[in-house]
Amino acid sequence: MRSVSAVQTADRGSEATVDAASTLTRLGVVGCGLMGSGIAEVAAKAGLDVAVREIDEAAAAAGRARLTTSLDRGVRGGKLSEADRDAVLGRLSFTTDLGDFADRDVVIEAVAENEQLKADIFGALDKVVTRPDAIFASNTSSIPIAKLGMATSRPEQVVGIHFFNPVPVQKLVEIVPSLLTSPETAQAAQDFATGRLGKEVIRSQDRAGFVVNSLLVPYLLAAVRMLESGFAAAADIDRGMVLGCAHPMGPLALCDLIGLDTIKAVAESMYEEFKEPLYAPPPLLMRMVDAGLLGKKSGRGFHSYPR
Repeated sequence: MRSVSAVQTADRGSEATVDAASTLTRLGVVGCGLMGSGIAEVAAKAGLDVAVREIDEAAAAAGRARLTTSLDRGVRGGKLSEADRDAVLGRLSFTTDLGDFADRDVVIEAVAENEQLKADIFGALDKVVTRPDAIFASNTSSIPIAKLGMATSRPEQVVGIHFFNPVPVQKLVEIVPSLLTSPETAQAAQDFATGRLGKEVIRSQDRAGFVVNSLLVPYLLAAVRMLESGFAAAADIDRGMVLGCAHPMGPLALCDLIGLDTIKAVAESMYEEFKEPLYAPPPLLMRMVDAGLLGKKSGRGFHSYPR
């Protein structure tokens, strides 16, 4: 049984976490695709002032529409009142200029899984964000955080905050400090994810794939190879894992949900780091990405998704 002083110390530690997280009230999200819009939605629901940056006005409009559709779905499902939806939308702003992130306490990059693109964004953010202890985070699922940190003059403030899709539903966040990330930044990122966004956190070392994808991606690629070899049909592979292993979704359907381009990028990053054959993207996956068959977001992947 803990002593009273131990309980008081734990309580003070909990209060300190909440207090530290409460100072991070202005969030910038770079990218408003599936992941970026989900991150922005969760943060705005949590009461944060959220600025979202997209590449052009058309992409910004599409991102706003995606967020509005998600919030409207919550209203129809009885999870959100119309007044709450309007309040959430009121906390969201959209821009095409990274310069509008100057006052942000935390910036989360959520663009395509491309190392050079992400590094360029971090280099630009480093020049415009004025808060000296701002957190620079990447939602990457595979790219080493140290490489992104080195694109800035303050790599000690760069950390991985990896969300899972769909962000408003999935509770998990991976916190990934690099060898250069300061302990203070890693802890602040964890406090932000738990204390402000209400997520559950696990820590990972800065290696391609982190915890979840290091386990998940070889399984998904094995399902692609099974289909590619003609061993079983896509529907049977998925049905087998749902009914035989109690998975909520089959591996090929999960590939479609994540996006085949994302799966390919993660696999390539992991193979580049470890040179393990099980991480290499199968030819079928590469050809499907080349053909624009990216899964649910394109309407067709291993399964079809009528618009």
